[in-house]
Amino acid sequence: MRALTDLILPFECGGCGRPGTRWCAACAAELTDCPVRLHPRVDPRVPVWALGPYSGPRRQAVVAAKERGRRDLCEPLGAALAGALGVLGGWAELPEAPLVLVPAPTRARAARRRGGDPVRRMAEAAVGRARVCPALVVRRGVRDSVGLTAAQRQANLSGRVRLTRAGTNLSTYCRAREHAAIVVDDVLTTGTTAAESVRTLGRFGVQVAAVLVVAGV
Repeated sequence: MRALTDLILPFECGGCGRPGTRWCAACAAELTDCPVRLHPRVDPRVPVWALGPYSGPRRQAVVAAKERGRRDLCEPLGAALAGALGVLGGWAELPEAPLVLVPAPTRARAARRRGGDPVRRMAEAAVGRARVCPALVVRRGVRDSVGLTAAQRQANLSGRVRLTRAGTNLSTYCRAREHAAIVVDDVLTTGTTAAESVRTLGRFGVQVAAVLVVAGV
């Protein structure tokens, strides 16, 4: 049955294209390197960390998960994010309070086209020491950010990220139990989405400890 499935759907690594495996050991090893600190052009005013640059297996896996329907890649990407959280905790870069992973918001149209939100799936696969709260959404009228300058991205998102009902509950939960939020995304380009996410959460009393992404441009 597996051989027949592989004939219909090519069985190859989502990071390097190696046949015979969905995710090879070499790509997994590259994503488990120590996280790196980013300094985006738009400062979210919290530490920003990435698994590495937007190249190689990280880039290929993110593109495959978002644009080619490779839902299976959300699990290894989520595992890599979980590993990074563990490393950052060991470095004392994260608070000791329980963590809540907040997926960065995406446009509803993009999520529908992709059959769901891959960033949320990655976060849900990374919940070894945290829980996930889909606290943020973008309002209507937000354009695709591809090709926009940093200033245009800021204007595009400014005031258009809002809290969901789950986010309102998270606000109460964080204040009452001193939980800390980590904003999670796949790629950080200018930092606009991260900054607007942190600002929106902060307005409602949610303490954001850091932003963690798979790759930074």
